[in-house]
Amino acid sequence: MRGRYLTAVLVMMVVGWLMSPPVRAQDASGPLRTPDGQPDLQGVWDYRTITPLERPDELEGKDVLTNEEAAEFEQATLQGRDHDRAPDEGRTGTYNQFWWDYVGGGLTADRRTSLIVAPSDGRVPPLTAEGQRRADERQASRGRPAVGPEDRNLWERCLTRRLPTLPGAYNNNLQIFQAADHVVILNEMIHEVRVIPLDDRPHLHHGIRQWRGDARGRWDGDTLVVDTTNFSGKTNFRGATDNLHLVERFTRVDAETLRYEVEVQDSTTFTSPWTVVVPMTKNAEPIFEYACHERNYGLDGILAGARADDRAAAEGLGTESR
Repeated sequence: MRGRYLTAVLVMMVVGWLMSPPVRAQDASGPLRTPDGQPDLQGVWDYRTITPLERPDELEGKDVLTNEEAAEFEQATLQGRDHDRAPDEGRTGTYNQFWWDYVGGGLTADRRTSLIVAPSDGRVPPLTAEGQRRADERQASRGRPAVGPEDRNLWERCLTRRLPTLPGAYNNNLQIFQAADHVVILNEMIHEVRVIPLDDRPHLHHGIRQWRGDARGRWDGDTLVVDTTNFSGKTNFRGATDNLHLVERFTRVDAETLRYEVEVQDSTTFTSPWTVVVPMTKNAEPIFEYACHERNYGLDGILAGARADDRAAAEGLGTESR
């Protein structure tokens, strides 16, 4: 048993070494490149920002803020999200301010009012009739006690953070490794790994569905394009079905910046495709394990609360849903 364990560790060390080849000096005429000539995207990338996914209603028609407006927006946003303030009456609060990534994120360097760049209004397109029906069903099911773990979302159950990669509350880092025929993306949140082949192989059979889909990569000039299909409908990104199709683009803008662009497609949910651009900044710090697992004690607490609601309802006490 010990011998198999040591062998597995040795294999992992060798694979790690192979996946992190030394980088050539930067050519003055182009981006950093790996020894096999690919644009070098390797490293840890930080994608935290307080720029919202969708443009706020009060900024309708305004794509970019002035420097003064950006400073005011950042100050107001950070004040509104200050978790060190005394919690509202009846609330217990959550993590203190130290844990929230957006504290040091700020707006994107170009001071955009939304991460969505298409459509031009900076908003997720309207839902189709089918998409709206499903959204209404989800809304109607909210507020009832959870029957079991399956009633809680996948992130809460520590199964997946889902795709595409968008800024969240914390752990907004990913690490990219490259080899000649594969790219590997390690996400810090829920420690998920995507192994993306670059060898023109076809997608999996349409009947095979996965939490993070089936990714295939290719180079378009100096941009890595990742085409991902075969999602599970349970992933449910903003109500999307298993027809979700993502086209991601990773471009090394300079030594410190990686541009991440993703087009979201699902004609059964959205009336048109939509595109998000997230700038990522080189992070000199390593990624550590995010110890989230499906038996996280928080889930026990959630379900215990749901059972208390069940008992109260049966007794006619009508306690407030948790």
